[in-house]
Amino acid sequence: MKQSIIASLVSASLASVAFNASTFADEAASLDDTIVTASRTSESLSKTLADVSVIDRAQIERAGQSSLVEILQTQPGIEITNTGGAGKSSGIFMRGTNTSHVLVLVDGVRFNSATTGTTAFENLPVALIDRIEILRGPAASLYGQDAIGGVIQIFTKKGSGKPQFYASVGYGTYDTKTAEAGVHGTINDTSFAFGISSQDTDGFSALKTNNPNLKDDDGYSNLSITSSLSHKISEDDEIGLQLLHSKGKTRFDNRYNIDPFSPAFDPAFSDYAEITQQSYSVYTKNKITSNWTSTLRVGEGDDETVTYAALGPFTSESRSLFRTKQHQLTWLNDVKLPVGVLTLAYDRLEERVKSTTDFKENSRNNDGYFAGYLADLGNHTIHLNYRSDHNTRFGTNDTGGVSYGYQLTDSWRASASYGTAFRAPTFNDLYYPDFFGFAQANPNLKPEKSESIEASLRYNRDKTTASVTVYQNKIRDLIVFTSIPENVRKAEIQGVTVAASQAWDSWLLQGSVDIQSPRDESTDNLLIRRANNHASASLGYTLGDWHFGAEGIASSKRYNDTANNISLAGYTIFNLTTDYQINQDWKIQARLNNMFDKQYALAYDGNPRTDGFAYDTPGSNLFVSVRWQPK
Repeated sequence: MKQSIIASLVSASLASVAFNASTFADEAASLDDTIVTASRTSESLSKTLADVSVIDRAQIERAGQSSLVEILQTQPGIEITNTGGAGKSSGIFMRGTNTSHVLVLVDGVRFNSATTGTTAFENLPVALIDRIEILRGPAASLYGQDAIGGVIQIFTKKGSGKPQFYASVGYGTYDTKTAEAGVHGTINDTSFAFGISSQDTDGFSALKTNNPNLKDDDGYSNLSITSSLSHKISEDDEIGLQLLHSKGKTRFDNRYNIDPFSPAFDPAFSDYAEITQQSYSVYTKNKITSNWTSTLRVGEGDDETVTYAALGPFTSESRSLFRTKQHQLTWLNDVKLPVGVLTLAYDRLEERVKSTTDFKENSRNNDGYFAGYLADLGNHTIHLNYRSDHNTRFGTNDTGGVSYGYQLTDSWRASASYGTAFRAPTFNDLYYPDFFGFAQANPNLKPEKSESIEASLRYNRDKTTASVTVYQNKIRDLIVFTSIPENVRKAEIQGVTVAASQAWDSWLLQGSVDIQSPRDESTDNLLIRRANNHASASLGYTLGDWHFGAEGIASSKRYNDTANNISLAGYTIFNLTTDYQINQDWKIQARLNNMFDKQYALAYDGNPRTDGFAYDTPGSNLFVSVRWQPK
């Protein structure tokens, strides 16, 4: 049956594209934009062979008071999970892969936890983000370990043009308050940017419970700064530095504290966590010869979580610390050849872990060597990648990728690709200490590995574009927790993504549909919290100084457990946005989320049929903000 899935999805999706091509377009971002994430060198969005999306600053501002996870949820190929509102643990599933299969970069620096293997998206400040590039599909041959599902690269604000200040404040449901301010610009040969943002919300009860005596508001607060400074020594030489620092505090519900029959129940104690993330780097970019550009970057990505939780009737609280420091060095070289561009890189990654948990090992290093070639040959485009990673714990892992595209007509382009990827086990997987004699880790784990193929057909004409991408990703040595973590599973993910939009003079209609089969090969069960179908759509209209928007997000049924016994019902939510340009310097915005107050869940804690609870999601909520940005 599985062999027929791709064929049926292709036929259905091609029919959809044939219809959509006259009425929709792929992305709101201009196809003349350049991107770097898809190949590690600058290329036109319209020419890239990869399945990519770009979210620019205008789209981020128009999203209003949306979290980063909520913004990403509107993109093709992405599903989300969240455990109770703002600041609560959240995850991204890209093309049906695990949350730990997505590599996150901030200004080129890795940004994740080496203990959990995931990134705390919920603590990243949207207000300070300038641009997001999303690469769907295996990218370990570009960036090394972890990029089995894809890459999300976040770019913070940079300086350009005349120095300019900006500021905004906002208020909304759940006593949510936000503020941001900053300055950016260029003076002579020096560009700079500095921004600060804050958020504070009372939130709502992270876990649903019908007992009014046990309900509480699980709030979240965050204070973040970002800065960048660059100086052009000459026309061909530049140095610079970048920094992002985010510190948040979030309250959460421990179900043992909600259940009054539990021995750990303590109604007087509110569990909370302090989350600190930081990324900084210094770089130098030099044109060595007329055809050779070298970029050297040294940086560090830090992730720290300190959790305070009720432990039991005799102890008011416990404190746990998990801190990751990732020291990084990258030397990237672009060499323009008579035909195409050759990219060579060396990446050094040093992972260091500090914790109140006694890990048997707390460090490992990785040296990665990369070569890529990108060329346009008339109507033909080719992209080749090869990478060799040498890890002090896992030895050598080689990955590769090959992509080919052909321009069928001025409007139609077809492409196909093949790629391999791997993910290194986390420190939790390998070294988490025994708990009262019960093993929690397995030091003999091997990296997870994958092979992926995909094909796409794209249409681009005037204000209309459309795309359909079909893919298959096979993951072996998948790590699952049985009695201990083990490489015992295989996953096969088949799917198709249709993304499109149509622009008129005052209208923009866009959307995407994902039909997928992310399954455990041994049981044929769906992978946890992933749906067979999910989609998003938006419609925008501009009338003078007014802009109006409507959004819809939908997902089919998912399961919260590997046995597919605990189901998460499908859902559809609708949002409305509007903004008004008061004058050239002032703008007011409003956003109404979940306008029909849909009750749904993205995750459960435990089994709701016994002692578990659903994590709550926001009901209907309104947010209004005012922005000052002199022109």
